[in-house]
Amino acid sequence: MTDQDTRYEAVRSRDARFDGEFFFAVETTGIYCRPSCPAVTPKRHNVRFFATAAAAQGSGFRACRRCRPDAVPGSADWNARADVVGRAMRLIGDGVVDREGVAGLAVRLGYSARQVQRQLTAELGAGPVALARAQRAHTARVLLQTTGLPVTEIAFAAGFASVRQFNDTVRTVYAATPTALRAAVRTADRTATPSAGIPLRLAHRGPYHAGAVFDLLRREAVAGVEEVSGPPGGRTYRRTLRLPYGTGIVAVDERAGDPGRASAVHPGGWLDARLHLTDPRDLTTAVQRLRRLFDLDSDPYAVDERLGADPRLAPLVAARPGLRAPGAADPEEYAVRAVVGRAAAELLVRAYGKALDAPCGTLTHLFPEPAVLAQAASGSGPGPGGRSGAEPGAGTESVFDGPLGALATALADGTVRLDPGVDRDDAQEALLALPGLDARTIAEIRARALGDPDVVPPGVHAPDTWRPWRTYALHHLRAAEER
Repeated sequence: MTDQDTRYEAVRSRDARFDGEFFFAVETTGIYCRPSCPAVTPKRHNVRFFATAAAAQGSGFRACRRCRPDAVPGSADWNARADVVGRAMRLIGDGVVDREGVAGLAVRLGYSARQVQRQLTAELGAGPVALARAQRAHTARVLLQTTGLPVTEIAFAAGFASVRQFNDTVRTVYAATPTALRAAVRTADRTATPSAGIPLRLAHRGPYHAGAVFDLLRREAVAGVEEVSGPPGGRTYRRTLRLPYGTGIVAVDERAGDPGRASAVHPGGWLDARLHLTDPRDLTTAVQRLRRLFDLDSDPYAVDERLGADPRLAPLVAARPGLRAPGAADPEEYAVRAVVGRAAAELLVRAYGKALDAPCGTLTHLFPEPAVLAQAASGSGPGPGGRSGAEPGAGTESVFDGPLGALATALADGTVRLDPGVDRDDAQEALLALPGLDARTIAEIRARALGDPDVVPPGVHAPDTWRPWRTYALHHLRAAEER
């Protein structure tokens, strides 16, 4: 939405469809909100609009305590767009600025730091540092209000360089000290413990057809790394995560939010989740990877409107409003699994996956890293149980006879990159250059690992009228068992 009067109409009608797509601030109160904020609608001449929460904060506005604008779904643009701004936002969401700084972000994008700063500021009203700062503030609030971690530990876990910077940012964004933010939540509600994990509500906009997503995750689940338990409608998906600072185990429930909250004005909801992290600094990255896996930042209204206009797809869209196109929690892992298949992936986990220090039920391993698989393919890496120089595990020899070795080597040495900020066309060209990879598998990797919403495998007919949502269209066809 670019017209400011149209945006004001969305605010006046408290339309939750646009939560996360833009923010509005009220000059007379100094507060910024999401479009669906239930507070009294301000007068038009007092309202300013911003593309991001960071831009509102940079202009001196603090977050509304009533609608919590920092907790909205992300803009669908950052998933769909392939330009440098979209790629930068995906990388910032993954925590790259916190770990590698603006210089690291620029290197990944292939631009100078000055160019990245200029493009983000021109379009979003905030540069990479401000965008990362807004994200850190949200992470800090979640940790303050859901865990009993000491405030000092939270400061560094959220990505701040110092406790002073943490205190200043929290006071600026929330107009409250960290201690006051924590005090606003009852002690009994801070349920996160090492055994219970960090409770999260992963927000989404619009309807969310969870059944099809959990069906897919159940079919694909790799033993030792993933599991789906419970009856349809009440299932829980659990998996292990390899993260920058440590490891994690996540559980996500199929039930999509609270049906009692849904209405024409507030049609969104959330997925309930719990994260067990060996290092709380990984919270932001883990959340973003889950959002990509479950496609939580999608705009189902735009997708359903376009696909629902097609006579063939219309009944399918009506039957499954809000159908999502799941991504991948670990793009490199998904690429390997797409190449070798589920059964072979389970063999690789048993032979080369790193065992968890503390297994959790059937979750016992992390999926093997590309470097480990590349060494195993060359015969120089660790074998079963991590024995260096050992022979490959029983049954894995034939796996390395195919394209797996070339893919693992390319992922390990950076010839192929699948991180959130990679140029999708460049990644596809690099994959096509590898021996043994067919175009259909590469299309699957592009759709899932790279989150491209408009992928059509070779040999599949998908008319241009389905653009730019052809990935979603094919999910509808598969869900309806059409071919």
